[in-house]
Amino acid sequence: MNGARGAQSGPFRAGDRVQLTGPKGRMHTITLEPGKVFHSHKGPIPHDDLIGLPDGSVVANAVGIEYLALRPLLSDFVMSMPRGAAIVYPKDAVQILAQADVFPGATVVEAGVGSGALSLWLLRAIGPEGRLYSFERREEFAEVARGNVATYHGDDPENWSITLGDLADALPETVAGASVDRVVLDMLAPWEVLGSVTEALKPGGVVLCYVATVTQLSRVAEAIRATGAYTEPVANETMVRGWHVQGLAVRPDHRMIAHTGFLLTARRLAPGTVLPELKRRPSKTDFSDEDVEVWTPGALGERDVSAKSLRKRVRAAGTAANLARESDDTASLPAEPSPSDVTNETSGTAG
Repeated sequence: MNGARGAQSGPFRAGDRVQLTGPKGRMHTITLEPGKVFHSHKGPIPHDDLIGLPDGSVVANAVGIEYLALRPLLSDFVMSMPRGAAIVYPKDAVQILAQADVFPGATVVEAGVGSGALSLWLLRAIGPEGRLYSFERREEFAEVARGNVATYHGDDPENWSITLGDLADALPETVAGASVDRVVLDMLAPWEVLGSVTEALKPGGVVLCYVATVTQLSRVAEAIRATGAYTEPVANETMVRGWHVQGLAVRPDHRMIAHTGFLLTARRLAPGTVLPELKRRPSKTDFSDEDVEVWTPGALGERDVSAKSLRKRVRAAGTAANLARESDDTASLPAEPSPSDVTNETSGTAG
């Protein structure tokens, strides 16, 4: 693996993802292939016109309309990549990295993997010396995630693995006890896997749960407290409001990115440690059958992706990954000096 393609600089080359921004701000993300053409209702742009240009160039289509061409940032990439399951949005991903204190060289467990958006952020944070173990119940989602990660990196990262199955059963078979620095749970019922997570975490390690509803938040918080193995859980959410800034016309945007999910964190105590009792108001901590019913997948609004749609997304992710791998392999071949070197570089057939 030669590193993340999305982090590359220099001229565009075959296999690169390029973000084209039109005059009205509409963005299109394409994967460059020699001989291919990007089509829109405003006119075509041959991929060969982009291959060899510096990052941050402007290119005109067949009718003279100009587009700004840039390599997408990671936040751009995850918003445009094929999706099997809903993604973790960038505003939450960066908070997960900060609140879980994900550091270079860390051993991290992630469940579930979804479409691979959070996996990409975690891989960047832990660096090549770290290790990411991802777990996913659905094979289709895992395939989409593999394709997306391979597309971004140009290959399959050597320090990343996806295990199919339930985390509660698969985690003890995958990692040794007290060997994991951080655990990130993006799943419907994180309280069901706390036993395995507690055994896997090092003392002082962090568990972070990403949940969508207040009922999930309440139950996982009480479940963490009930283990007696963690610090008092802390919960929050992140909202992002953009601003319109043009001359003296400075005001908040009419739209904002509001609730997407809650983040709850707690730290693993050393075995045998008992937390000092906190003074707080009495609260209801017991659950009836009726209470549990509102935590079922249907009541929480879990959406199933159709099999046909999933197959299409798996194919899209796989195609992009194969193009990235083939381009990476081609780029690693030694160059043969010839009078056509300059032509080859600008046409995207070498380099």
